[in-house]
Amino acid sequence: MYFYAARQPILDRNKVLYAYELLFRDGLSNVFPEIDGDEATSKMIAGSQFSFGLEDFLGDKPGFINFTLDSLLKKYPSMLPKEQVVVEILETVQPGKRLLAECQHLKEQGYTLALDDYIHQPVWRHFYPYIDIIKIDFRDTNIETIKSVQEAIADFPHIKLLAEKVETNEEFQQALDMGFYYFQGFFFSQPEMMQTKALSPAQMTLAELLYETSKSELDLVKITNIFQRDVSLSYKLLRYSNSSIFKRRAEIETIKQALVVLGQVELKKFLSLLFTAQISSDKPAELMRMSMTRARFAEGLASIDGKVDTGKAFLTGLMSLMDAILDESIASVMEKLPLAKEIKDALVENTGVLADYLTLIKYYETAQWQQANQAIDQLGIATEKVPDAYHTAVQWANEQMKALGD
Repeated sequence: MYFYAARQPILDRNKVLYAYELLFRDGLSNVFPEIDGDEATSKMIAGSQFSFGLEDFLGDKPGFINFTLDSLLKKYPSMLPKEQVVVEILETVQPGKRLLAECQHLKEQGYTLALDDYIHQPVWRHFYPYIDIIKIDFRDTNIETIKSVQEAIADFPHIKLLAEKVETNEEFQQALDMGFYYFQGFFFSQPEMMQTKALSPAQMTLAELLYETSKSELDLVKITNIFQRDVSLSYKLLRYSNSSIFKRRAEIETIKQALVVLGQVELKKFLSLLFTAQISSDKPAELMRMSMTRARFAEGLASIDGKVDTGKAFLTGLMSLMDAILDESIASVMEKLPLAKEIKDALVENTGVLADYLTLIKYYETAQWQQANQAIDQLGIATEKVPDAYHTAVQWANEQMKALGD
């Protein structure tokens, strides 16, 4: 059996990553409600124990995992460390004495509890002492209902409200003003306004290096000289090339040595990552992490597919959120950067195989498994290899964020 899971970020009021929700399916062709909730929960836990480590998916953040009443009664949460999991009680679970007892028991053990897609009923008041987070579908719940929930929990200040399905910055601001504390959705990956940003001198240097490394024959002397013009950039190169992810036997001490040891492929990755990191410095860190996950996932898909250069796929994934990072249209961004035509076609015109990779990646991010399965069929790639490519991308992005000093 292949293990399919995706993660969706949950941010706090400062757009800082608080946690992820882990979303499980039994296979790319299966979607709820065809899968039994108890089976999905048990397989998610089994997968986290045997298929991948939770830390690979979550880093040092907790993960929201759905639990049915039956899975709670079977003590499944106790199989996971309380620091790593938020026990999310599915909206299908009815409030009753057995559920109340389990909530009390989990709270005594130190677990964090959340109510998913909360439908307000007076009986839930008995649960409030043990509940930490209440999730509300922000698009499907009217303001009057939200206010009634806020009034109901007024005597329980420890309870935080989480707004689900927040897809735009306008919705985020509205939820923020209404007192929500956590936010789930891809609002942070949407441009806030249409405007033009001038690239700083350091960013222009990186853009110059991106151009130089895109050539079929590298001019090592010229690239070394560009690095030497920027002390900060040189330091970052040396630090990166000496990081543990490369497992070098000897320390690297010069710019030229770092360039030679990294090689063209890794150097391209480093420069594109650094460029994205610099211009997204005033954005949520999760936007950078998401860009890197897309980059590595696209690279993995290209490797499986064998039809497109993996380097181009990597850069396409990395640049795919540049409109959100720079708060301007992707077409305007692409005019400023010296990138291959195939990359620009994919990002601006949504054409070509690279665009197909991005479509599949976005389905994965939002756990739209049926659409993802159709996209895989259209690409004609090995279905069983895609989950591993995604898991590898997530883990790699976590490692890179640490290497870049997140």
